[in-house]
Amino acid sequence: MLNDYLPQRVNSGPWVPAYTLFHLRSLAVETQFILPVCSMATPYSEIAALGDYVLPPLFHEALTDDLKQQLVNRITQCFPIYGSDENSKRVKVVELPEIQLPERIPPLVLAFSVDTAIEEHGPHLPLGTDTIQSYNVLRHLAEEFDGFELARPLEYGQLTWGLPFGFSVDITTELLTQYVTNYCNAVTIWLQPDAIYVVDVHGSITHRQAIVDGIEQSNAKHWAFRWLYDPLAEYSFERSDQHAGGVETILVEKVSNDLLDPDWWPHRLDDIAEHQMSFEKAVELTPDLGGFCDYVLEHNPNGVIGDITNYRQLDVDVIFERMLALARSDVRQLLDGNHNQTQNAGQDLW
Repeated sequence: MLNDYLPQRVNSGPWVPAYTLFHLRSLAVETQFILPVCSMATPYSEIAALGDYVLPPLFHEALTDDLKQQLVNRITQCFPIYGSDENSKRVKVVELPEIQLPERIPPLVLAFSVDTAIEEHGPHLPLGTDTIQSYNVLRHLAEEFDGFELARPLEYGQLTWGLPFGFSVDITTELLTQYVTNYCNAVTIWLQPDAIYVVDVHGSITHRQAIVDGIEQSNAKHWAFRWLYDPLAEYSFERSDQHAGGVETILVEKVSNDLLDPDWWPHRLDDIAEHQMSFEKAVELTPDLGGFCDYVLEHNPNGVIGDITNYRQLDVDVIFERMLALARSDVRQLLDGNHNQTQNAGQDLW
């Protein structure tokens, strides 16, 4: 079922996370986007039939009426253009009925990601780049461990850097924590897993801490959280390769070449580098979102923050194995009954 949702080819299909920033910018201004609200068991094929450009769903079972309204309001404040009065006209909320959740054999470990699937990743990578990376790790774990099952991802989170470029959604840390808590409670009641394993690759430390806070406030008793980039500091952070640069590009490429826009990659790597924003400039602008937006309008950077040329120096198998080895260790500890509810969200600034 996840194959019906997770991006398979860039700039194709009904799901917005499969598209790049530059492709979405090229759409007619009257293009409408669908924001579905549905059950955790609603088939993705049914959701996809709602329109040509469908945003990640919100799940009935993880929502109160108030939380649903706050999330919808925040999403339409951010998407497609941050702060635009036209957003509410371009985003159509469609509520599908809540359906009865089918009985399932309880998994030993239920795993999912909480990433920002609506976040620009430059001209060559899809918005859903973070989720693509997280589920590549989770799928490998599912092949290795019996009783390890994948749940649907939560696709909205906290971000800042994407907002000035457009086609990015920040739901704030407060709403993210509530949503994670409710989702963990809902899947615990429905599937009754022995343990929950939550991952992400998104760089915002406040995003990660909000996830941990949400799990801690839930009824989940046996769980672990992992920022999958935790072991990659020497490849990313120390090389100022923070967002949509060499590391993320090579990890998405490992999943499939079809996930990179052939109009840009790989033959326009130097062109991408010419219009990227430095990590130092992004950090400087972060406290002043209005100033960040003004800078993007004036200088027209392409959404890459860091150094795309780092790609030329990377060995993707070494990088991916570091991520997988750490996640594998987490799962083994969960299966052995070992866990630490006070999880470290990762202290590095992405």
